[in-house]
Amino acid sequence: MSNTPMAASPLTRAVLEIDEYASGLGWDQPARLFALVDTARLRVQEPSLAAQLGLGEESGATGLTPIEQDEIPSGKPLDEFLGTIAWPDAVVGCALTVERLMLPPSAEAQVPQGLSEAKLTKWVAEHPERQEVRMTVAVLRDGSRESALRLREKDSATEVLTGPALVPGLAEALAATFAD
Repeated sequence: MSNTPMAASPLTRAVLEIDEYASGLGWDQPARLFALVDTARLRVQEPSLAAQLGLGEESGATGLTPIEQDEIPSGKPLDEFLGTIAWPDAVVGCALTVERLMLPPSAEAQVPQGLSEAKLTKWVAEHPERQEVRMTVAVLRDGSRESALRLREKDSATEVLTGPALVPGLAEALAATFAD
């Protein structure tokens, strides 16, 4: 399924695999949540599921396997929804892919003061310098983080930006789903 670079860390490969999957679904998609499980452990503990996912021993797949979760409820703010999640021990990490509008830092000085959240959202949506971006952010229980950003106007696998600190707020919210 994946064309991700083999030299990348398992977490980076998982993020890029999820980004590739989301890209195949097209734009204007709802947020999607994934559990990340250790592929070798999945093969041993859930062989039928591993086989269903194409992770047989002959596949050579190692690292992390993303497993998409049930649809995120619409109408509930993402931060509130994330606050309701608890993962079983078999889940070593999680990832989320979400689309948002972004403005360049230069637009920050132009933001009108005193706007309600709805009016601010509308202002951003109508701003001539807005960019649509798909963010895929993943965290592991051990604190590792990775992100992938894809701009709609540069929708190509070779134009995906990756790094551990690209979306720190979302990474923090995902990490909190592992807090005791």
